[in-house]
Amino acid sequence: MRVIPRHADTDCLYCWWLSFLKKFKSLPKLPCQELYKLDWNFSFSGIFAVVLQVTRESHPECMQGTLRRFPVQVLITLDRKRNTGGAAISRLCSRISTPFAEMLPVTGRCATTLRPTAKHIWHYRQIQRIATPGASSIRCLSGSNHGNRYKSTAVDPVQQPLGIQKLMVANRGEIAIRVFRACTELGIRTVAIYSEQDQGNMHRGKADEAYLIGKGLPPVQAYLTVPEIIKIAQEHQVDAIHPGYGFLSERADFAQACVDAGIKFIGPSPKVVHQMGDKVQARQIAISADVPVVPGTDGPVSSVAEAEEFCGQHGFPVMLKAAYGGGGRGMRVVREQKDLAENFQRASSEAKAAFGNGEMFIERYIESPRHIEVQILGDKYGNVIHLFERDCSVQRRHQKLIEIAPAPHLDAAVRERISADAVKLAQSVGYQNAGTVEFLLDGNGNHYFIEVNARLQVEHTVTEEVTGVDLVQSQIRIADGHSLPDLNLTQEKVHIQGSALQCRITTEDPAKAFQPDTGRIEVFRSGEGMGIRIDSALGFAGALVSPHYDSLLVKIVARSRDHESAVKKMLRALAEFRIRGVKTNIPFLENVLKHEQFVTGKVDTSFIDENPDLTQKLVPGQNRAQKLLYYFANLMVNGPSTPLATGLMPANVKPSVPPQRGHELPQGFRDAYVKGGPEAFARAVRHHKGLLLTDTTFRDAHQSLLATRVRTFDLKNISPFVSQNFNNLFSVENWGGATFDVAMRFLHECPWERLAILRKEIPNIPFQMLLRGPTLFCELAQKTGMDVFRVFDSLNYLPNLFLGMDAAGEAGGIVEAAISYSGDVSDPSKTKYTLGYYMDLADELVKAGTHVLGIKDMAGLLKPEATTLLVTALRDKYPDLPIHLHTHDTAGTGVANMIAAARAGVDAVDVAVDSMSGMTSQPSMGAVVAALEGTEYDTGIPLEEVFKYSAYWETARQLYAPFECTTTMKSGNADIYRNEIPGGQYTNLQFQSFSLGLGSQFEEVKKAYVEANQLLGDIIKVTPSSKVVGDLAQFMVQNKLNAQQVEERADELSFPKSVVEFFQGLIGQPYGGFPEPLRSKVVKQLPSMDGRPGETLPPLDFDALNTELTEKHGTFISDVDVMSSALYPKVFDDFANFRKEYGPVEIEKGKTLHIKLLAMGELNKKTGEREVFFELNGQLRSLLIKDKQALKEMHVAPKAQKGVKGSVGAPMLGEVIDVKVKQGDKVKKGDPLVVVSAMKMEMVVNAPIDGVVKEMAVSSGSHVEGDDLLVFIE
Repeated sequence: MRVIPRHADTDCLYCWWLSFLKKFKSLPKLPCQELYKLDWNFSFSGIFAVVLQVTRESHPECMQGTLRRFPVQVLITLDRKRNTGGAAISRLCSRISTPFAEMLPVTGRCATTLRPTAKHIWHYRQIQRIATPGASSIRCLSGSNHGNRYKSTAVDPVQQPLGIQKLMVANRGEIAIRVFRACTELGIRTVAIYSEQDQGNMHRGKADEAYLIGKGLPPVQAYLTVPEIIKIAQEHQVDAIHPGYGFLSERADFAQACVDAGIKFIGPSPKVVHQMGDKVQARQIAISADVPVVPGTDGPVSSVAEAEEFCGQHGFPVMLKAAYGGGGRGMRVVREQKDLAENFQRASSEAKAAFGNGEMFIERYIESPRHIEVQILGDKYGNVIHLFERDCSVQRRHQKLIEIAPAPHLDAAVRERISADAVKLAQSVGYQNAGTVEFLLDGNGNHYFIEVNARLQVEHTVTEEVTGVDLVQSQIRIADGHSLPDLNLTQEKVHIQGSALQCRITTEDPAKAFQPDTGRIEVFRSGEGMGIRIDSALGFAGALVSPHYDSLLVKIVARSRDHESAVKKMLRALAEFRIRGVKTNIPFLENVLKHEQFVTGKVDTSFIDENPDLTQKLVPGQNRAQKLLYYFANLMVNGPSTPLATGLMPANVKPSVPPQRGHELPQGFRDAYVKGGPEAFARAVRHHKGLLLTDTTFRDAHQSLLATRVRTFDLKNISPFVSQNFNNLFSVENWGGATFDVAMRFLHECPWERLAILRKEIPNIPFQMLLRGPTLFCELAQKTGMDVFRVFDSLNYLPNLFLGMDAAGEAGGIVEAAISYSGDVSDPSKTKYTLGYYMDLADELVKAGTHVLGIKDMAGLLKPEATTLLVTALRDKYPDLPIHLHTHDTAGTGVANMIAAARAGVDAVDVAVDSMSGMTSQPSMGAVVAALEGTEYDTGIPLEEVFKYSAYWETARQLYAPFECTTTMKSGNADIYRNEIPGGQYTNLQFQSFSLGLGSQFEEVKKAYVEANQLLGDIIKVTPSSKVVGDLAQFMVQNKLNAQQVEERADELSFPKSVVEFFQGLIGQPYGGFPEPLRSKVVKQLPSMDGRPGETLPPLDFDALNTELTEKHGTFISDVDVMSSALYPKVFDDFANFRKEYGPVEIEKGKTLHIKLLAMGELNKKTGEREVFFELNGQLRSLLIKDKQALKEMHVAPKAQKGVKGSVGAPMLGEVIDVKVKQGDKVKKGDPLVVVSAMKMEMVVNAPIDGVVKEMAVSSGSHVEGDDLLVFIE
């Protein structure tokens, strides 16, 4: 209870009151009304009025002059005008109860009458009824308000009236809302201010009134305009201003301006704000109060020279700190002399931007201390208490990330010393209101004062949770004149209950060195439940995260019985959060909370730095639904990324998987390979009776028919059926060739993931692939699940074949060296590719150690007679070697060729399931099975199961209607015996022709293909040599050239790149050599080679490539990603970027997403965006999508080129505040180029390479978005 001292010379309360007022010079001579007003202005809460009333009855002789005639009714009227409902009288009556009376002398005629008698109480009630009808009667304040941890410190106005009727918060965001909530509970009307950039911020709508401030000023400066804030407060009858934290909260001039304007400042007095805000003066006060401090400068430092002088005396490391602000802004640790000047300038610049003053304080840096801060409260009457401590050691760049109360494992004696020093320091300056005294605690239990934050802290919430004290309400009531005992806040009544921790969820990307992210929050769902508290101002979908202010998005507090259980609550709550549209630090926070060192509460300020895995091994949120919506929305706005050559639409069907026969998996030929290796597999094949089949449905069949667009999803669904029913297949061809890069390019699928998925579903049948790869590729492929490596070369160039064979063999795979077939061995008139040519080629492959000999008839040129001749010759010469035949059924002779091959001694042939066979695909599986059923060549494949298999693919094929080659090709075509177009290329060539506008001239393209082949020297046509022929054919049709014109004009024509590289020898040496003089005309001055391509290339540094990809795409990069990039750099980069933006998305069993497209908005001509609206699981979602076509017509800032190191982009949205280089300057890697500021944080953009500045795309003051081009270095 507050103690009112009596005057030494009188026992009369009224006389004492007049004596007390004498120190205000002539005030006792003022009229009663003026005294009454003065009484309110000095926050005595109307006590004068009630003193007058009580004294009128008890001591009439003390009433002199006009005072005697001051009627009670006037008191009531004045009470009403102050809108206090007579509560001031109630308050006085409670104060002059027994405890107060006992303080006065027992003797004397006035003493006994000071106790409120029944008459006084009755009279009070009469007045109260007149002033506030229905109000409750007088109550004393002897009861506790803090026994229940959930009970607010707010007290009923009848008990404790407030002079503050309207309060302004000179701040923004969540702290403004926090104060508004406290005011609402106290019955105080609230006023917000907001900048032009904050018109959509939630704090504006949470206040009773809101006024624009700082029109035309920069965003931060708007909240620093003291005269305008005071003017608005006065114009709107504001009684008090709460500064929040940051901005003006520690500006003594602002506190003084409030006082001068007659407005209460919710905080310490201006003098104390100045003392504590000046780090140097605060340090001197601490020394005077006998509180231990860290060695530091005697005063603020404003120049590098002064900083160098201090460091020369005290050495390194040192801490640079803003002399007039906190919160981590303007703080730097400097360990070496060479870094001092740059860090000082950056820290000073940050401090000036954040606090309006760039002066610095420098002190020795204590290594790995704990950061302990003590919450204090003080009143106007000299009472100061502490509310125990918080541990704020988890910091990054001196910015607190997680705060804990109480500090775990803090020795009780240390806690007592730190708390006592905090109170002692506060008392030494007459500290009023809330504040925090901060200390560093070393490993020996020694604590050092570092600063006082003379304001409310961001982390005040954890203290509220463990003490049950509403700090904001306490601030307001203390500023209104109440004492700590009034609020039932004495040291012995403040206790700790449980443990709490606060996490600051920020819009920073921990994967990019906590680069601030900005933009629109598309989805916001918070974690809730018992023990969870959330404070936020942007916690809603549609909120715009601005680059102009702090990146804090949400403060979340978890409270429980102890630290470990509070950590579990926090982890659960964070896992429930769904924030989409901006990056957050939640993955990093989860890493911290799971770390054993944190869980056990044994952390210090070096915790983050000493555990780099916290920022490197991040597990980002899956974001599945939003990625799907983004993909759909992008399709709506920009159309499909894959050009569609047909007008057919996908059917609305769902392929039905046939039922399984049983659960036990039958053995297959892979078991022989796994147990005995490639040789055992080859023996098992040769000993097998009957014809073996390879199913190409999983690769070449859909490549030849559907432009390689079949998804892993549909392959995976049917895989268990294949494994169960077709276990005696020679192999399943499911990988390699065009499907590898197309999977990334068009399907946006990882081919390695496809292989691993299918291997898991089909463990008993060998997998087969086409190979043109190095050793490391084969090792990775074999480990991921590949078995048979069909090694081929598009020109039958032996050095290339040997390279692939060696790679597959060294990896432990089954080597199937393949002869690529062309011509017609049964036609004596064709003399280039004869039977002798193929036998000689086979001899070389057998000598090189192939396990299986393959015949690869890519164009389907084999005829039954030619098949019989070739297979018979090979079987006779190599009786123990398995022979495997591959062909295409373009001419319709495929089944006949397979039967002929079986009779000639072939071991295995390639087929496709019926509904995916024929034409440019492989011969029909069902037809071959049926034709050989019951013969010595019986395949052993159940024909009924083939029908079921075919039915699945017949339905699935309808999903890929836009990619059907059968739009123009309705049946087989024997013209391939003339044009020799490979089956797999036929559909791709058709799609390319449509893309080039040659769709209606496809017949001309096929004819030109024949001419192009002859121009190139009648080459073997397998990817990539077949692409060379196709590109040249399309070039000829597009430019209306015939073969003669090409030869005549070759030296002046610009040929397709593939044609030029062929003539350079970059894909190998064709059989018979290059045609001259065409080669020389095409190559011109370019270098050419006559040996194996790649033989002279330096070895690829896979480690360096891994590092490059990790820098470019993130930490998810694996060995297989590195290999994909090595093979297809641009394709992989595009694939990785697509995945980061859209997927992959896999919905677990038992979950269903209901998505409904609602509408697409009009084009925003300022941003080039369209808003697309969806309904997801019954909830509205909207996304902003860039209209790529519209952007081409708009002027937009150029973007940095992805993958080009010299193209330097903005790391974040913000403003360029300093440019360090100019065009033509030479720079070295690491040199500073540009300084970008966003969210009050400055970031120096350094040169990524050595070079010369070719282009400067920005200047000081330029506003940039993420990835906008800053500098181009050549």
